[in-house]
Amino acid sequence: MTDFQPARLSGIARPANVGAMLDEICEHFVEHSDVVYKDGIATLKSEEWTIDIATVNDHLAIEISTDGDEALAATRTMFAEHLFYFAGDEPFSLEWSKPAPKVRPPGFVEATVVAAHDVTPRMRRVTLSLADVSPFIGGNMHVRLLVPPKGRAPVWPNLQENGRIGWPEGEDELVVRVYTIRSVDAEAKQVFIDILQHPAERVATPGADFARDTVPGEQVALMGPGGGGLPEAENIFFAGDESALPAIARMVEEAPAGVTMKAIIEVENAAEEQLLQGNGLLEVEWLHRSSYAPDGRPHLVDRVKAALETVGNDTFVWFAAEKADVRTIKRHLADRKRDRKQQYIAWYWEKGQ
Repeated sequence: MTDFQPARLSGIARPANVGAMLDEICEHFVEHSDVVYKDGIATLKSEEWTIDIATVNDHLAIEISTDGDEALAATRTMFAEHLFYFAGDEPFSLEWSKPAPKVRPPGFVEATVVAAHDVTPRMRRVTLSLADVSPFIGGNMHVRLLVPPKGRAPVWPNLQENGRIGWPEGEDELVVRVYTIRSVDAEAKQVFIDILQHPAERVATPGADFARDTVPGEQVALMGPGGGGLPEAENIFFAGDESALPAIARMVEEAPAGVTMKAIIEVENAAEEQLLQGNGLLEVEWLHRSSYAPDGRPHLVDRVKAALETVGNDTFVWFAAEKADVRTIKRHLADRKRDRKQQYIAWYWEKGQ
């Protein structure tokens, strides 16, 4: 007998195009939850939350259900951020039956830089000290790293009434990037984040610049963790480029004995390869971008497609890379009618962005 009651919250979203917004919500969340979508009504269900969405004239009626108030706050913020991202530059509003309090976002923790060093010529590891590292052990592994401007006292974000994160602006604007917690040292209360050093001449690289220039004692913050995690499967096929390498390496290390894994990883050259080891049985194939002929072929995509022909239906497929490559692999898996519950497909970066 228990007096437990689930936490619930309702909201109204008004996008420019109701149908298009709901389509995009379902297309995105199908990789992260069970999605049932028919006749303008959708239900998204994960282990932590359920989100019901119904088309009502010019708006979407939303109801979020979780196991408690803390999970409810985190889910509202997560979903609000997605909705505003999907809306882009088009008019959009979001209201909740109970406005969000103006407090720090869920999962916000301050951290201090302890050290930074190069793992390979293009991958730099930053060590952060936290008061409590327990939320980052096991389970979800992606976080937002918040870096304040050099020489200024940090001004951290608070929630807005619509549940969205209110970021500081102007001289207090933060660098905000999503990374993988590569590993955790519970005894030392430290977390480690591997940050790829992109060629600076292509696009602005504020996250990579932070990793290159940071010094011990610098104050930063983390928000999370969320998303990802080791699949519960006895056979796993990993594939991706170097942006996915920290996540793949962590999952390989966390996989228990008896798990069989194959990984195809594209990096710039042999110097970017890393030793991957754990208790499971692992086979790794490295692709070197520097050895490709200048024909514009998507070598990683081609190799992954070929490898998938030998992957059984009982194998979990995990793929993360550039946005266009991810969409290609997602379509390929859909054509092969693979079980969506047996895959994680996510883009970690986009060309030109």
